[in-house]
Amino acid sequence: MNLSLLQKNALVGGASAGIGRAVALELAALGANVTLMARTETALKEAVQALDTSQGQTHGYLVVDFSDSADLQQKVQALLTQQEIHILVNNTGGPPGGPITEAAEAAFVQAWHNHLLCNHLLAQAVLPGMKKAGFGRIVNIISTSVKEPLDNLGVSNTTRWAVAGWAKTWANETAQYGITVNNVLPGYTLTGRLTEIIEKRAAASGLSQEAVEQQFKSHVPARRFAAPAEVAAAVAFLASPAASYINGVNLPVDGGRTRSL
Repeated sequence: MNLSLLQKNALVGGASAGIGRAVALELAALGANVTLMARTETALKEAVQALDTSQGQTHGYLVVDFSDSADLQQKVQALLTQQEIHILVNNTGGPPGGPITEAAEAAFVQAWHNHLLCNHLLAQAVLPGMKKAGFGRIVNIISTSVKEPLDNLGVSNTTRWAVAGWAKTWANETAQYGITVNNVLPGYTLTGRLTEIIEKRAAASGLSQEAVEQQFKSHVPARRFAAPAEVAAAVAFLASPAASYINGVNLPVDGGRTRSL
């Protein structure tokens, strides 16, 4: 099985922490040159220092805020003057939680901008280089909510479905160029996002955080949360040459929590 990413360049969003950082680590371990994107430069510097360079890889970072798409586009275009990107991992923090009946219009607009529109901007930017190389991998980190909407995540549910539909359309249009587009759907994963959700659920219910954690785990056949590295492994496989005929899929990495097929 060919998992080598030597001489491949990857661009990873949300890469200073959580799943994004784990993805960057995994891609570098397979030989890729990785450029990390996030808002906080100090965290990005620390993350870059942790990446594998044993196969001669070179890594870097872009300080970007997805709420400023003009700045994002300018910085990515500057990067593309130096290197082509063969692997794009679209990943950014999820929208705030809450019932959809109470969601403000601005929350939808911001979520669609940061997830759907920025994904599109990045994919369009790297597409010419992928076509030229005859190799491209676009992997979007979204959510199991594209299969089963999650309670109290109304804006997120809506936005994730939009991204899934966008990705499937891209998959259909770009496969002829050797480019695949797939979605990874993390379940409960040990990140700051999950901690925030548990804290809010505990405060609203009057239960302890430990009790809420046990409630969440009770819905997972594996009876535990995922480590970010377990999600990253799925992303790295989809980014590899071995996954060349896997295209347009939604892959849950959730310990079996999603009940639908």
